[in-house]
Amino acid sequence: MAPAEAENQTSHNAPAVNAEAPAVLQILPTLQTGGVERGTVDIAAALTAAGWRAIVASAGGAMAHEIQRVGGTHVTLPVDSKNPLIMRKNINAIANVIRTHNVGIVHARSRAPAWSARSAAQKCDVPFMTTFHGTYNFSNPAKKAYNAIMTKGERIIAISEFIGRHIEENYGVSREKIRVIPRGVDTESFNPDAVSAERMIQLSNAWRLPDDAPVVMLPGRLTRWKGQSVLIEAARRLARDNVRVLLVGDDQGRTGYREELEAQIGRIGAEGIIHLTGPCRDMPAAYMLADVVISASTDPEAFGRVAAEAHAMGRPVIASDHGGARETVIAGETGWLVPPGDSDALAQALRTALTMTTEERDTVARRAIAHVREHFTKPQMCASTLAVYEELLPRK
Repeated sequence: MAPAEAENQTSHNAPAVNAEAPAVLQILPTLQTGGVERGTVDIAAALTAAGWRAIVASAGGAMAHEIQRVGGTHVTLPVDSKNPLIMRKNINAIANVIRTHNVGIVHARSRAPAWSARSAAQKCDVPFMTTFHGTYNFSNPAKKAYNAIMTKGERIIAISEFIGRHIEENYGVSREKIRVIPRGVDTESFNPDAVSAERMIQLSNAWRLPDDAPVVMLPGRLTRWKGQSVLIEAARRLARDNVRVLLVGDDQGRTGYREELEAQIGRIGAEGIIHLTGPCRDMPAAYMLADVVISASTDPEAFGRVAAEAHAMGRPVIASDHGGARETVIAGETGWLVPPGDSDALAQALRTALTMTTEERDTVARRAIAHVREHFTKPQMCASTLAVYEELLPRK
């Protein structure tokens, strides 16, 4: 299907909107699953609720229908491609979207589409901005030059103070262009009072959890840097047979790594203790089953959504002491920070977490929930992002 045909098809069923309202085009590779995708949908919903028009361009995916559900328009383009020829063709296709929908701001959320989107925005003389979602590997000058497109926006949203400093220090960007807007947790869904006992029982039965076993949970896709192997080793050092350690996440086709983890579990004879559950569709209920939540990432998390979601549910978190975790976890108050990759330190923190009294756990829960609701909610993220859009609108 040609880009123009895809655009017409996806916008055909879009709700009627005020054609004079300001329009923002968000652009990202796909709308499958993940924090970038969820944030895109959240901002599209906030735009339409504020009377703006929300246009999203991507190569499609399972979440594309959510753009239309919240009142936005989805345009299907091959912006997930890193092929230079396709990226060049995307410039005209994006420019056509800008003109067709009278777009006032182009907001790129990933590197490959950002290269095309910036050229299209320049071609149409509309403001271009970006969200810097990660540290992005820059092991060589060519890679760093490729990443630098994310610093070319008239405004750059950094998803944590850590990322804001990273942009300044590594790309020489003036702080005046950077707006730190942490990712937002949906505190209506991630709310202990919103999870029924039935949901928890259903999930507990599916995972075959004993009633009296403390649960240690590491949510995250099965990829090496998320630190599942560090937790497995920490569980060996913890040496408690009554604990259940759950590695919750999809292998996303990384069957080799999953097999490595299963082999590691087998070597320490922990098949009855440590379980790879696969993906979970009800994470609020999953967090409610956990006594402690782990974020053992060996590379810095740009933000640390697991820690924020777990805290929103009143759960203590043990996280690696780097990156965005230093903002989402208050060491000694809402959880613990341990050196990255240090399984012994992680085991020691687990001993402390699992021996807390009921009163201590209640105190941590209150602090954790208050911390998230003060700093990391979806309404805060959306309001701050729309404020950045308003900074750029006068030019148009």
